[in-house]
Amino acid sequence: MRTVDDLIADGVQDRFVLLRADFNVPLDGYSITDDGRIRAALPTITRLAGAGAKVLIMAHLGRPKGGEPPGRDPRSTLTPVAARLGQLLDQRVSLAEDVVGQSAQGVAEGLRSGGVALLANVRCDPRETGTEGEREQLATELAELVPSQDPSRPSAFVSDGFGVVHREQASVVEIARKLPAYGGDLVARETEVLRRLTGDPARPYAVILGGSKVSDKLAVLTNLLPKVDTLLVGGAMCFTFLAAEGKDVGDSKLESDQLDTCRDLLAQYPDTLVLPVDVIVADAFAADANTRTVPVSEIPDGWMGLDVGSETVRLFGEKLADAATVFWNGPMGVFEMAPFAAGTTGVAEAVADSPAFSVIGGGDSASAIRAAGLDEERFGHISTGGGASLEFLEGHVLPGIAVLEEGSA
Repeated sequence: MRTVDDLIADGVQDRFVLLRADFNVPLDGYSITDDGRIRAALPTITRLAGAGAKVLIMAHLGRPKGGEPPGRDPRSTLTPVAARLGQLLDQRVSLAEDVVGQSAQGVAEGLRSGGVALLANVRCDPRETGTEGEREQLATELAELVPSQDPSRPSAFVSDGFGVVHREQASVVEIARKLPAYGGDLVARETEVLRRLTGDPARPYAVILGGSKVSDKLAVLTNLLPKVDTLLVGGAMCFTFLAAEGKDVGDSKLESDQLDTCRDLLAQYPDTLVLPVDVIVADAFAADANTRTVPVSEIPDGWMGLDVGSETVRLFGEKLADAATVFWNGPMGVFEMAPFAAGTTGVAEAVADSPAFSVIGGGDSASAIRAAGLDEERFGHISTGGGASLEFLEGHVLPGIAVLEEGSA
């Protein structure tokens, strides 16, 4: 994979760089509640702009309906992203009103050396996620936004949105075949770290998996269990495992169709899989519900488990204390509600206290760390792509990475 180092070494003064970032940040109305993904892209953007490039950024936000005019839905406009990025860069970041139309052309033409601008939410163009032919047409039009006047110094594409490299999309894959393509600092780092986990990680190697469904994590479970020393299970998915052991889980979330799978995994890996020993239960799915902490064998009828308990946090901490490598993906409970956040925070603190090289697998896990106010420097690496990191660990080829390596072969 060619990197930003290679691109800058070639010289980028006054050259266009079309950059794919992952700015799919959580919003409360128009307010960004976690700018971690924006800050993660800053090293690549500042290096390119500092070297004199004209940086035009492609990004998405939310799930706009294909063909929906950018800006109509407050959940999909990049206006707050452009404002926050401008604050962090200490320069004005223009935002186009469309993806490849007249406004986008004007914004691109207005870029000067060291300038940064944003195209409208790229997923507002239905071709971004369309057929191969549609994606290729959009990629052609995106490349035409950044023409080069000097054939010896062509415009370039930099892929730095790790959260989307597992997607077959125009701004991720097809554009890399239209322009000389490079991996950004973030994508290069994420790829290096995940290859470290799947190659020959330092041992003992512990994995923590949480989240809602066993079915969502089944592929990574089956791929990692033969390779790790300990796999700790939390989140709502633990109740299907507990039920597979014969425990009554009350009204807790349960995937009945996964019970046989969980029984097989427990029988095959009895010394590797570690389940909670106590949970916080509630009589309703609400922040003001009645709660109590009970052993996993004593969940009352009509109550639901919404977090792991303090004894489970202590147990998990003991399992992590001598680990040399830790990977964590998925919260331990409904951490968005204060009464059910302690488990996730406690496990996060245990990971931070561990001497291990720790990797946080993006998504809710990364958000929980920031919500708890934990120093990010206490973790080895915090991924920006939960889905991409899981697919990598499942053994899948990520198309957005493969196309970069294909171009540098």
